[in-house]
Amino acid sequence: MTEVPRSGSGLPRRAGEIAAAVLGVTLIGCALAATERWCDRHFLPSFFLPRRGYVLILIVVRVAMAALGVWLAFVARPRVGRLVARTPARAVHIAIAGVLAIGASEAVLRSMRLRPAEWLMPDEEPRRQPDAQLGWTFVPARAGHADVGGRAIEYAFDSAGYRVRRVDEPVDPDRPTILCIGESVMFGEGLTWEESVPAQLGGMMGIQSANLAVHGYSTDQEYLRLQAELPHFRRPVAVVSLFMTALFGRNLDDDRPHLGPGLRWLPPQSHARLASLAKLLVPYRRSETVERGVAMTREVLRAIADRSRERGATPLIVVPQLGREEAGERIVRRRVLDEAQLPYVLVEIDDAWRLPWDRHPNARAAHVIAAAITARLHSAADARGQTAPVSSRRALRGRRTRAADVTFSVMRCQEELRRLNDRRS
Repeated sequence: MTEVPRSGSGLPRRAGEIAAAVLGVTLIGCALAATERWCDRHFLPSFFLPRRGYVLILIVVRVAMAALGVWLAFVARPRVGRLVARTPARAVHIAIAGVLAIGASEAVLRSMRLRPAEWLMPDEEPRRQPDAQLGWTFVPARAGHADVGGRAIEYAFDSAGYRVRRVDEPVDPDRPTILCIGESVMFGEGLTWEESVPAQLGGMMGIQSANLAVHGYSTDQEYLRLQAELPHFRRPVAVVSLFMTALFGRNLDDDRPHLGPGLRWLPPQSHARLASLAKLLVPYRRSETVERGVAMTREVLRAIADRSRERGATPLIVVPQLGREEAGERIVRRRVLDEAQLPYVLVEIDDAWRLPWDRHPNARAAHVIAAAITARLHSAADARGQTAPVSSRRALRGRRTRAADVTFSVMRCQEELRRLNDRRS
């Protein structure tokens, strides 16, 4: 009995070694299983982090996990056993302290007022306000200012909360109108009103446009906003909805009002704050969650088209692709749109056409998107035997060929940019 403290043998030592070995082997197994294919299946495309960034992080994490696992299983295992054998009470105290720390952290986080991940900063322009049905909307009848890339940008809203040129120039619901729904890309983050996609689209078509987009919206929030605002317009001409594969992950969030199967409205779900924080830092998605998101997104996009046609408006889904389409983005696009046979226009944009220090498209990219939408809407009108407004035909003259083949134009610009970069280097 007196040999147990000196030699460190016995049950506590064996338990410590077994725990270290199991943990080490588990880490090694996770490092081997976390392949790029696994990553593409459980980590969806990100608007802010390209896939190459994900892959680099994955490589670093896998190497760290494997190294730690080998160290625990083969180097530190005897040391852990001896430590536990010498001071078993300390090991118990460390475990209790860890549990108490987790509980205290959860209590502190619950005392704080947290917002959904898409609306973390309360005073960010354009200013938002809570909405029980939609989650949040823009504060109406005001103008806010933000500095983006060294430019002072004004965000003006009319009394309905639509972005307009000036607060005193509201959208007229009695006029023929193209309704644009979406999030910050459709809204025109970092762009003047004239540079935004809806404003340029209205100018090309010669028809009033209404910018109903709201920062941070998912596809189901777009539909809920359209459902609330479409009845106010007497003569809707078209409804242009934006879908980006890099933002598909938002459709899986339930910490805001969201839609379930059958387009059933559901209130925000409450989760453990530490779990929500971990999900924000490591956005892992289960396969079942992704499948539900695909089904819901298809259902919502069909509903947007149906509601539009019921009011005599032409529905159109625009899919801006900023930069080269990665494998994960292609999978999402085909799963949501192609397999469901939803009509859409894919607009490929040069990756360099972004705002300085920002991932949002610049005015040049917004122009290409608006031109592609214009070409598709004119094609739809021609197919129905309708005639576009004279002002719209004039605005489109000399631009139709480029708008009808956006991909070719963008690829040509990409080649020119490569040549310029080669010359500079």
